[in-house]
Amino acid sequence: MNHEILVGPDEGGARIDAFLAGRLENMSRNAVQRAIANGEIRFSDGRTIQKSYVTAPGDSFVCHLAEPMEIQAVPQNIPLDVVFEDEAVIVVNKSRGMVVHPAPGHPDGTLVNALLHHCAASLSGVGGAVRPGIVHRLDKDTSGLLIVAKSDQAHQALTDQLRDRSVTRVYEAVAIGRVGQDEGVIDAPIGRHPTDRKRMSTSAKVKREAETHYAVLTRYHGYTHLRCQLETGRTHQIRVHMASVGHPILGDLTYGRARPDKGISGQCLHARHLAFDHPVTGERVELTTALPEYFTDVLVRLGPGEVIAE
Repeated sequence: MNHEILVGPDEGGARIDAFLAGRLENMSRNAVQRAIANGEIRFSDGRTIQKSYVTAPGDSFVCHLAEPMEIQAVPQNIPLDVVFEDEAVIVVNKSRGMVVHPAPGHPDGTLVNALLHHCAASLSGVGGAVRPGIVHRLDKDTSGLLIVAKSDQAHQALTDQLRDRSVTRVYEAVAIGRVGQDEGVIDAPIGRHPTDRKRMSTSAKVKREAETHYAVLTRYHGYTHLRCQLETGRTHQIRVHMASVGHPILGDLTYGRARPDKGISGQCLHARHLAFDHPVTGERVELTTALPEYFTDVLVRLGPGEVIAE
């Protein structure tokens, strides 16, 4: 697995292990240090690197990493809520608590296992044996609409749309506290947390652009029902952004309160609306799903509120 990584004009000043841990998926700082010690990571001109090296703008590194051993994903007859399907794509309404693809700790019972059974051999191979067809992901406890490619052509077209920001992704969430502004934009770059690899942070040293638009739907006593639209799609973006402004998502035990609240453990966050250009026909596909029962139950428990927008 070879990577060439360039330090951008605004990215210098970080230790090489911290910088690359933020760029190389599933690699901790310790793993990067081991790779440096083994000579698997060097300057692009072949020079060796010390793990304490501080990056400078314009630095270029080559990473020759051994291919990780992949978990074998197998078809499993798990029910799917299919919202849209044709020969090129399938859109599912992912249930809360379902992991998207196999990983350590979740070797099966995932959305990928269900898709392999439902679609047989008709999934893009771009994502590899563990993530076939997966174009974008939702966290385990985030429910809602997720698009999967059935062909490599569709996968590339949809990936291009995500990069060009022509895919519309709108979520609904319940945030803790009274969000004062009726609408706003959180423009705060996000990167891997400097000490906890499972978390993301707006205060990381190595960060990528991240922008979330939000609008208040209803205000309750101590809580706010929000609509959030992504401009970018960073890991945990809505959860991190709302926590960064003092309004973590209800039930988010990672970025919010440490204990379940209002009977919910796991973020109250639902990907409700999805729109994209069909990768074959070019026609705009617009899909919306109802709020799931766990979400509406929370709204009922919050009681009557002040409706701001529909």
